[in-house]
Amino acid sequence: MKKVVLGFVFLLSIAILTTSHAEVRPGAVSLSPFIGGYIFEGNQDLESSMDVGLRAGYHVTKNWGVEAYLHHALTENKSLAGNPDVDLWGYGAEVLYHFIPDGKLVPFLAAGVGGAHYDGSGGIGDRNKFTVDYGAGLKYSLADDISLRADVRHVIPLNDRYNDLLYTVGIDFLFGGEKKKPVLAETRAPAPAAAPVVYLDSDRDGVYDYLDKCPGTPAGVQVDKDGCPIDSDKDGVYDYLDKCPGTPAGVQVDKDGCPIDSDGDGVPDYLDKCPGTPAGVQVDKDGCPIDSDGDGVYDYLDKCPGTPAGVQVDRDGCPITALVEPKAATLAPATPMEKAIEEKGRVTLKVLFDFDKSVIQNEYHDEIGNLSEVLKKHPELQIIIEGHTDSVGDAKYNEQLSRRRADAVRKYLVEKFGIAESRLTAKGFGESRPVASNATKEGRQQNRRVESAAEYINIIKK
Repeated sequence: MKKVVLGFVFLLSIAILTTSHAEVRPGAVSLSPFIGGYIFEGNQDLESSMDVGLRAGYHVTKNWGVEAYLHHALTENKSLAGNPDVDLWGYGAEVLYHFIPDGKLVPFLAAGVGGAHYDGSGGIGDRNKFTVDYGAGLKYSLADDISLRADVRHVIPLNDRYNDLLYTVGIDFLFGGEKKKPVLAETRAPAPAAAPVVYLDSDRDGVYDYLDKCPGTPAGVQVDKDGCPIDSDKDGVYDYLDKCPGTPAGVQVDKDGCPIDSDGDGVPDYLDKCPGTPAGVQVDKDGCPIDSDGDGVYDYLDKCPGTPAGVQVDRDGCPITALVEPKAATLAPATPMEKAIEEKGRVTLKVLFDFDKSVIQNEYHDEIGNLSEVLKKHPELQIIIEGHTDSVGDAKYNEQLSRRRADAVRKYLVEKFGIAESRLTAKGFGESRPVASNATKEGRQQNRRVESAAEYINIIKK
């Protein structure tokens, strides 16, 4: 019998480990017919036998319940010859505690009080004993109202204090109680929709912010897959800012995307064959100053523009030629000024002026007269009168002052000596062409002069 009990407990343990989820309903009434076995303590001389019975219960809460029971065992008296039968009727009430009331497999504990009645037909006489019991059980749900049930109880009759064991299996029927309301598919509340994922494109360039490597692109600007404005010529300046699109690869550009033009002559450095051209000088397509007469001296340096092709010139662009044709030995000898012009191609006209004045003093009449004699002797000679100053004062003003003084000499030649005005040209160069330092008095004196080719007469500023 003990092996039967141990096997039953083992099966219950496996059931606990391999099943899940059922229900115990508060307010439900239960009826549980059962069958099992009753084992008497050995000194009672009663044979262990089969037992049947019925339990009726009420579930007070999900965990707690009460039950009444009645069971019957037909046993034999081993102490009398023929082993006469003895009827055992057990009855009582128990309190139950369910451990997992919402599970499919519900273990519980039970304890209670009751009585045991032995009839006298087996030779032992009528007996009634007060009993207490405790034990455990399992309910395994087959449906909402039906469960399989197994119980084990230690029954203690107190009159003689025996230790009996009752083990049973049965079916538990539930009636009434608070059933869980099924959630029907048509009434089940729909699961909340997942919030839509919203990707921002703050600058509205078509590239989401989390991918945009150039946020804040102005509206309407074309961008690449990274959200950066297009830079077609790869010069580092976006097309919408590039004022010089199509710059060749590798060319250095400014903030506007235009090639650098260091000398400001309108020809970018990468095309400029004459870098460093002075400001304001007219240049050709290669960035080189214009040389209109093709004599190898740029116009802005050429003091003798319009030189005929093939004529050899000096560094100022003036022809290197004798002023006069060879003459017969009977001609008058050349004057010192004439010799200077013929030999050096230039002469310094020593006409001094008071500070900040352009009036010619009478003492320089003869000096200008000497020049007029050369012009009369050589009617083919054209003269450019060029004025220079030192660096005292404003450069722009000095340029104007030097031009007034050159004009004064030109006018003097025309009015005093009758030289044709068409043969004379006046130019003022101010302080732009020093030949000595302007830091000393002597140097400034040297700078008040003119040096040029044969056609040029220079004026000294006082």
